[in-house]
Amino acid sequence: MLTFDQKLAIIASFPELQRKDVSLGRVNFHYEESVHEKKTVVYHLHPNGNGFIYGGLIDGLETDAKGLVNIRDYSEDELKDLIARSITSLSAGEASDQDDKPAAEEEGYRSSRAEFWRGAGGTRLTLLFQEDLWFVYAGNELDMAFETHDEATQYLVDEGFRRE
Repeated sequence: MLTFDQKLAIIASFPELQRKDVSLGRVNFHYEESVHEKKTVVYHLHPNGNGFIYGGLIDGLETDAKGLVNIRDYSEDELKDLIARSITSLSAGEASDQDDKPAAEEEGYRSSRAEFWRGAGGTRLTLLFQEDLWFVYAGNELDMAFETHDEATQYLVDEGFRRE
């Protein structure tokens, strides 16, 4: 299990998150640019190493009733991946409107679904399906947009990226 300080260092490595100290030595981290009402990504990271990450908008992820995932036993890679997925999900369009927009789906992907791609030197890109297009993001910056998943993945492969 990672210590509180190790988890804190991993979380702090995401520049888009703002630290908010709360009671009993616990720490929250907020994503202020969230397009959703929800802004808390890391909830009650405790000095004993326990804490939670918001995953309520991530498909296929087991969460509690509040949409939180317990990270007590997460490895460094698992923690980084979950934080990135949480931020990406909070960057996507309103999830509550998705049932009214069947055209916003392609090959079974909902608009809040993201794929992560890694390139040379550890460069990481996010492929996100939103509003009928596939967007490639480098952090919060838009890199490219494509009409189909096949076009987007071919571009990433041609550029030397591999899906994580």
